[in-house]
Amino acid sequence: MADAQQIPAANRIATAHAMIERYNAQDADGYVALMTEGACEATYRGAVLREGREGVRSGLKAIFAEFPGNRAEILTSYALGDTVVLHEKVARSPEAEPFEVMSIYSFSDDKVDRVEFIR
Repeated sequence: MADAQQIPAANRIATAHAMIERYNAQDADGYVALMTEGACEATYRGAVLREGREGVRSGLKAIFAEFPGNRAEILTSYALGDTVVLHEKVARSPEAEPFEVMSIYSFSDDKVDRVEFIR
């Protein structure tokens, strides 16, 4: 495992932004390609929502099927060590009321190992 300081913060921010680009393109396969095999998505300090690459992939595909107009806009990005935090505005459809989310991306080397959501 590489030292967290050896991978520049800008690279980690770029990876998190690439995940949002793939999310907005409804590309579940491309999204999970940036994650570790055992990655998960969870509520902040809470329950795991989607576990492993396959769990994340199938969960995203279900979201994309239910909300084909779903989009996330990155408002602000922060990086410290092996963690990236994105402040996002998400709308399930162009007509839906948007909501804000803080997403915390934890990295293992250059891949995302966990994403936690604060809403």
